[in-house]
Amino acid sequence: MSTRDPFRTHQSGLTLIELVMFIVIISVALAGIIGVFNLNVQHSADPMAQKQALAIAESMLEEIELMPFTYCDPDDANATTAADATGCATTAEGTGPEAGETRYSVATPFDNVNDYDSFTMNAGNGGILDITGAAVGGAGTLDAYSVVVAVTPTALGTIASSDSLLITVTVTGPGSTSVVLNGYRTRYAPNATP
Repeated sequence: MSTRDPFRTHQSGLTLIELVMFIVIISVALAGIIGVFNLNVQHSADPMAQKQALAIAESMLEEIELMPFTYCDPDDANATTAADATGCATTAEGTGPEAGETRYSVATPFDNVNDYDSFTMNAGNGGILDITGAAVGGAGTLDAYSVVVAVTPTALGTIASSDSLLITVTVTGPGSTSVVLNGYRTRYAPNATP
């Protein structure tokens, strides 16, 4: 004879409540993990935008610093011999380009550091352009970036503000990316043009 109780059964498996609790716990954990991955993906492009903005700013600052900074307008015949502004037939104007000069002109290009003051390249309006006016990297590549340049006479130690310029290049890009680079240009050889 069997001593087994027919009303008493041995339980195996999960109850419905245990199964629902398991699904809820796993769902919450997966949602948290997916949220972390999503956050990382959203911010993974930021370093690229920052690097591009920095490269644009460095390129623009180098272009400006390589321009002549003389007492005379660089087109003046006396530019290489004038020891001060009195030796010039045409003095280098203050900040900003002379009439008719643009960064992209072959006939009348920017020819002095001062010409770059208040120069801008705007996002959505051609983006970043090289000195010929062509889009850098092809059309649409850097359309989301903007450049603003300021050139300010600034004393640098014992060098007078008339002989030293602070160049500030500000580049903004996608995702509130912003890079500001400063550089100085001095009249290290006032009567020489590079």
